[in-house]
Amino acid sequence: MSTDPTTAGLGADTAPAGSGDAAGTTGSGEIVVTMLGKPGCHLCDVAREVILRVVADEGVRFEERDITRDEELHREYWEQIPVTLVNGVQTDYWRVNEKRLRAAIAKRRS
Repeated sequence: MSTDPTTAGLGADTAPAGSGDAAGTTGSGEIVVTMLGKPGCHLCDVAREVILRVVADEGVRFEERDITRDEELHREYWEQIPVTLVNGVQTDYWRVNEKRLRAAIAKRRS
């Protein structure tokens, strides 16, 4: 199930069952922006605002994953959160660069 950008939060993992791996990759032509974070992370709150603005403008899907609910994600990303991925490819960590995120989405469209 994807996260509705108007109600996004870190309450649960949001990757659709069978649609990709824990980092938000998909097998379809769909573009998915995934944010890896954890509850209580101020940088995650700031990053979420930027990402939600971009996904709304670009008409792509947003997923948010809580690294505290996934041991593998926690091990790999705990020092980098928030981490932004586009179709499973990391574009940013700590701070989201809106221009870089839009470029990564455009690249997936071409």
